[in-house]
Amino acid sequence: MTDSAVARFVREAIVEPDHIARARQNAIELGAAPVSPAVGSQIAAVAAASGARTMIEIGTGAGVSGLWLLHGAPEAVLTTIDKEPEHLAAARQAFQHARIAPSHVRYITGRADSVLPRMNEAAYDIVLIDADPEHAIDYVAHGLRLARPGGTVLVPRVMASGRVADPVARDALTSDLRGLITETLASTSVVATLSSFEEGLLQITTRRS
Repeated sequence: MTDSAVARFVREAIVEPDHIARARQNAIELGAAPVSPAVGSQIAAVAAASGARTMIEIGTGAGVSGLWLLHGAPEAVLTTIDKEPEHLAAARQAFQHARIAPSHVRYITGRADSVLPRMNEAAYDIVLIDADPEHAIDYVAHGLRLARPGGTVLVPRVMASGRVADPVARDALTSDLRGLITETLASTSVVATLSSFEEGLLQITTRRS
């Protein structure tokens, strides 16, 4: 079976809940590229498996990734950060349509590099990073600080539309993402894995002391 046939089967097998599909359409219309259903389902599975109670995402978009996180951990409280008020407004509407209690979502408008230093250390079970890919390395460092022992940092889009796997691609962003992946997977201070399907997902779980 070819790789394309496997990829097609996986895409067709994943069932995206209606409220997330609706938010996806809104995101596309806004130009806020959402995570794919395949990556969203992985995010939900990690949130569910970890029994997450506190989650934070850097890059709200129109709420698709947040809805997937809460799909996996519906009792958790999600803090979501975005510099675009329009995106946050769309996400707020998506969460309301999904009948998520207001007490389960906290919205912060601002640039991640300004907001993250003020967030509490070791306070989150899940940290999702999906904003400003040129700052991904810095955001991962912040994410590891924010994650509790045994918490997980999730980084979608790390394959940079396949450029990371192309040895000819040597632009700064691709090189930085390639270095982030290789160094993280080689690290003994965390447990990490990489999913290359669709836009890719780097999962980094901190070790319990």
